[in-house]
Amino acid sequence: MTTMKLSLFNANSLLPHRAGVAGLALALSGIDKTDALLKGDFSDNEVKLTWDCTDQEAIEWLLKQTYQIKNGYLEVKALKLDEPNRYIFTDGVTTTFLQHSKQRSFEKQTIPLNFRVDEGQPEILINYRPLLSCYYTSDFKEAFDNKGKFKKSIPLKGHHLPGLVEDFANGAYQESPENYIALLFLPIACQYFRLPSFLSALVIPSVTNLTAWVKRRKQATGKTVQKLTSYGQFRANGAGESALRFLLQEKLIEDSQAFRVNYCEVYRLGKQPWDGNQSYLKQEVYRVNVTEQVLELYQNAWQLFPSVVRTTQDKDGERTWLAPSKVLPWIADNLIANKRWYEGFFEFRKTNEIYERKGLNQMTHYLEPLEQTFFDAIKGGFSTYLRSQIEQANKQGRQLDYPQVTKKILYLLQRPNTQQEFATAVVDFLSRNPNKAARGSGPEIYQWLHRGHNWRKARDLALLAIATYEGKNKQGETEVPEEILDQVTTEPETDAGFELELA
Repeated sequence: MTTMKLSLFNANSLLPHRAGVAGLALALSGIDKTDALLKGDFSDNEVKLTWDCTDQEAIEWLLKQTYQIKNGYLEVKALKLDEPNRYIFTDGVTTTFLQHSKQRSFEKQTIPLNFRVDEGQPEILINYRPLLSCYYTSDFKEAFDNKGKFKKSIPLKGHHLPGLVEDFANGAYQESPENYIALLFLPIACQYFRLPSFLSALVIPSVTNLTAWVKRRKQATGKTVQKLTSYGQFRANGAGESALRFLLQEKLIEDSQAFRVNYCEVYRLGKQPWDGNQSYLKQEVYRVNVTEQVLELYQNAWQLFPSVVRTTQDKDGERTWLAPSKVLPWIADNLIANKRWYEGFFEFRKTNEIYERKGLNQMTHYLEPLEQTFFDAIKGGFSTYLRSQIEQANKQGRQLDYPQVTKKILYLLQRPNTQQEFATAVVDFLSRNPNKAARGSGPEIYQWLHRGHNWRKARDLALLAIATYEGKNKQGETEVPEEILDQVTTEPETDAGFELELA
């Protein structure tokens, strides 16, 4: 009898190996043990496998029980996925672990799939190529000798773990039998997200207790998590946001905090110019461990900046597509870097036109007291200045040039490059444009501005206050032109093949 143990505490393993052990435990929980060639059990810390046949017969039997291809999807019985989530899982695995064309094959003809992102929005049409075969449903001869025994060192191509081997000149990566098996089950433990600009994100969880994690995964088949893993949630806006989305899903599975996944790694995958065969090699790695407060703030931001289904006309007729938020990934990257959610707005607005004004205004409710005091003072000052400009325009019998007025004040507050210069500009602006919000708060603002590097945060807040201003006049009318408020700059993906190609 052969016995093999795979432990979460193996000193020679990395996070992907430990997540793979968790994936193996979940797979074992869904296998019918009647007439089994292999017996598998798991405790809190390890998985134990025993078999009487050859190594090759046992492992190939285990993999055939775990991975099957049904109706064009890669199916794992233990995951208990409905059709939309089978599509998500198949797409995720084939654009990450099976990214190389030699590791999977598809039907030539596509079939249409319809997904509803949200109630009241049009459905999105996806042209899907059914999966015919893949690495996980083939033989694994590279791992065994002629007698069916495990090789002491098993070659593992980088195709099956993005970023494992960045340069193939030195040959394949060598693994022990235990780590090799763990990586075969890693796809079951991961979460997958599609990103804008034809990128993918692979989320690898940190599992600390196998029994608790398997129980939580089975709970994840409930209605709440099914909704979270729908097509709309599968399309994230950035790699950092993918990590927060995953950790938020973990939080929502149940109220218990024991053994919840609080840490994960995210691989952002995209094209590399030196390898045309692999479109989704690792570009960046994010290691994310955040607090409850950060997750709560992200959850609020996620609700304020949703992706929206839009409809356009092209040569083939009407087309629906998902317009992602530009603000949400910027906020998410700040949160995972332990920064204030608004930091870097000075740089952000240089490359992005601000059109999600309502969401940004709602986010300002989560400012700290001193930040709120400064924000309100600048907003009040701009309101005073804007009214004077409106009165002047009315006297001259012309329409107010709102973009030009805004640009003038933005330039005044973004021009300073030092703490002293910015403080001088703020004092000058508020003294010329007095308002109720700034009255009596001068000492507080002064102290906050001169504390550490707060002046940079203050500059971000000042620009945010003006760029998102939506004040109203005495008649209750919005002072900002409607065309400015409704401005939308998001464009659809230009490559129609993005949605229909899994390869």
